[in-house]
Formats: sequence, structure tokens, C-alpha cells
Amino acid sequence: MKAHHLILIPPIPYWHSFDTLPKFPSLTENITTEIGIVGGGIVGIISAYLLAKAGKKIVLLEANRLISGTTGHTTTKITAQHSLFYNDLINTIGEKKARQYYEANLDGLQFIKEKASALDVQCDFEEKDAFVYAETEKGKKKLEKEAQAYHTLDIHGGLAKEQTDLPFDIKEALVIYQQAQFHPVKFLTGLVDAFIRMGGKIYEKTRVSEVLKERPPLIVTEHQHLVLCQKVIIASHYPVNDKEDLYFTRLSINRSYAIAIQSEKAIPEGMYINAEKPTHSLRSIPTDSSETLLLIGGEGHPTGKSKGKTIFHYRGLEQFGEQYFYAKETRFFWSTQDLQSLDQVPYIGQMTKNNPDIFVATGFNKWGLAAGATAGMLLSDLLLGYDNPYETLFDPNRPKLTLKDAQTFLKKNTAVGKDFIAGKVSRPSTSLDELHQNEGGLMMVDGHKIGAYRDDQGQLHQIKPVCTHLGCSLSWNDAERSWDCACHGSRFSYTGEVLDRPAVHPLKKPDE
Repeated sequence: MKAHHLILIPPIPYWHSFDTLPKFPSLTENITTEIGIVGGGIVGIISAYLLAKAGKKIVLLEANRLISGTTGHTTTKITAQHSLFYNDLINTIGEKKARQYYEANLDGLQFIKEKASALDVQCDFEEKDAFVYAETEKGKKKLEKEAQAYHTLDIHGGLAKEQTDLPFDIKEALVIYQQAQFHPVKFLTGLVDAFIRMGGKIYEKTRVSEVLKERPPLIVTEHQHLVLCQKVIIASHYPVNDKEDLYFTRLSINRSYAIAIQSEKAIPEGMYINAEKPTHSLRSIPTDSSETLLLIGGEGHPTGKSKGKTIFHYRGLEQFGEQYFYAKETRFFWSTQDLQSLDQVPYIGQMTKNNPDIFVATGFNKWGLAAGATAGMLLSDLLLGYDNPYETLFDPNRPKLTLKDAQTFLKKNTAVGKDFIAGKVSRPSTSLDELHQNEGGLMMVDGHKIGAYRDDQGQLHQIKPVCTHLGCSLSWNDAERSWDCACHGSRFSYTGEVLDRPAVHPLKKPDE
């Protein structure tokens, strides 16, 4: 699909073109179980599988369809190489814990590899070397510093410019060997099938609005159905109960973009990401038709804060593909939302100090597949009472903020205040009469600011552009046809339904 047509069709990830995942009913009654799991992505499904395998009675609740969230919208690299990361991580949490973080991601990769084999899941799993490459002298110096961190932590890799196979000149490259890529929907479908055979229960289209801190806890859905459980795992990407311990102030939210193209040039064998901005992430996609596509990802920005129309980020990726791979057609395009913790290490474990029955996994910082598998194993161990070597590393109640974390905390919350105020005082520049088909934006109607979108049939959809989480103003996302909040990352469809938390309630209509 040519770039100028992208906005006319809904974004669909390549991974969702595989559509044999079974469908499950919505929850329509009150039920009881041992363990309730909120969220049907990689963390929720692996946790459910492992706990059911241990003989526990499990209910998994998903707001939409399984694997429809971040897990199904990533570049699906399974790697411990998180761009330029380990030098900063050593400075933040120290050498010992930085090494643990590397090992934790390798364990997650190994889990996926072993389970795909044991369950005979054909999920396009391929071992690949992972590279960060630099196109500038400044980027090269960053890679050299990161290579020193690799040496300090005994990471299996190093500087490797001569081992790259990119179709353009680079200054330097840094590799971690024997990482992997796969098809997440195919892999997790295999685990879902096994989970159902073990007696697990799944309810889709069942949005959880709150987890009550009772003993035992109660899961409450948006339609006021209750799930009484002994323990709860919140694996919903952005956590339910985000006001507990101020999680909404401890997470930064960003969007990034991806396209799958037909390349006229040889597709690199390795998995790549650059050291400069804008980010360009590359990997091959083997398809069921024996054709290989090239995935190009990147062009990220804080949610609700694109400097131009969001469609331009897709076009930036296409232009990169045209320049270096002679790309002629975009087959798929999609975007995703990622959360980053204050110290860049995910929060996995007991959600608050005072409640031993509610657990959380969030803040994977764009690299949630290897770490997501590790999270599933860690949460399973915690609920079963087993020791796990990574419990302290990922503990959401880590004892104190470092100076760097505290500075990030203040900067983030100052920015949120500015976003709140800026949204309230900005004025729309378009009227309803000027709104064309497939266009949306802020409008002024009878002296009141509204959000409006005119669909391809000419029907007008109007909402109050105020986030139902904490009252921040919303901005229009033209590529996704959504209303996005710059304060804490909530997203809503053009009709007002919640797409991404922390908001749990839909937008109001102008007359409400």
C-alpha cells in the first residue's frame, strides 16, 4: 500500500494476519477461582500456563481479544540487547544487577525456545544475532562505550562492524550473538491451547475496571461482574489500580511505529537497530507464502506529543525503506505503546508493600518479549512460593530512588502539569463544516471545545476531549484515528471507547 493511502485503512500488524486463535466468551456472571489474571498478552498467558500446569485453578480476563495489545504490535525480537542500554544500567543499578538483567532476558529467550519445541509450536522461531549500528562518529563513540559495558558484564558479544550485512555504510556496530525472533501469535496460541486443555478459563471482551483490596481480593469488570480469587496478577500492560503507590507517576509512555514492506534488495540476516534518532529497527519476516518481508520499526515519540501528524511517522519509515531497500509496497503497518519505569527495569512482583495478594508486571520499555517470558516465570514462582533469582531485581517496591531516578520523577511530573495546562488553554482552529471525510480534530461548537471525527461514510462522531483518567486534554491521532492523552498515555477510539489504559471509562459525549 502506497504511503499516501495509509490513512485510509486501519493499521493491522503482520502478526494478526494469522487468525486461528480461538475466540472466548465475555464474562456475564460472578465467578470464583484460585488465581485471577488480568491481561492476555505474553506475561498473562505464560503466567496462566505455568500456574495451570502447577495445578492451580486459573481465570484469565482480557479487555479485547487475546494478544491484541502490545504483545501483538511489537517488532517481536527476543533479545537481551536493548539498544544502547547496559552502560547506563551499570550506572543506575550497579554491575551485579545489570548482569542479572542480562541473564534474566536470556532465560526468557530460552523459555520461549524450549516451549516452542516441547509443545511443537511452529512459530517461525529463528536464532539471529542482534546488532546496534552507528551511522555517525558520535554514535560510534556511544557504541564503543557500550562495548566496554559488554566486557565488564561478560556479555556474549562486542564490536562487530565487519559482521554486518546492511546495504549502506555504517561507522561501527555492536553485536550480541544468538538472540532470536519469532511469531508471537503463533507461539502464544500454542500455550493458550495447552492452558485450555489443563482446565484454564479465558474471558475476552471483559475489561477490568478495578481490583478491590479485599482479603481475598475481588476483580471488578466494567459491567460490574465480580471474580473472587485468592491471588491476582495484573498483566494488563498499563496496570489496573495505577493510583496505588502512584504507578501513573512512575511510568513514561511512548508510541512507536512499524511497517512490513516488500524489499527489492537483499534483507539483512541479523536483527538491527541504530544508535541515532530517529530510530530504525530492522528484521526479516518469513511468511507462510515463502515470501520474506522486511520489518522497519521506529519513529517513536511520547504518547500524545507527535511534533506533526502521526501519519508522517509511517511515511518516515517508508522513505527509509525506499532509500535503502528500494521498497515499492507496504503490506502491513501498525503502532504500539510502551511503558518505561524510572530506572528502566520493569516492575514485576508484589504491587504494593502492604498487600501480598496482588501482583503486577509493567514497564518493559519496548523490550517486553524476553523479559515478558521471564516475568511469567517469576510471577508463577512468587505465587507458588518458590525462590526466584530475579525477585529482588524486578521488585516493584525497590527500596529507594537513585538521584537519577528522582530527577526523572520530577521532570516527568513537571511535564505532565505543563501538558494539562497547555491542553486547557489551546484553542481549536477548525470548524465542523471544514472537517472532511477521514479527518478529525478539536473543534469549537457553541463556545465549547469538542473532539470530532468524520468517518469515510461522512458520519460525524463527537466526544468531550477530556481524559477520564485525571482530566487532561486529548489530542487527535490521525494515523490511528484515536484520541490520545499526553499526561499518562490513555487512548480512546473516535467513538470514545478505551483503547489503552490507565483510563477505564469511555469518553463522554458533548451533551453529557
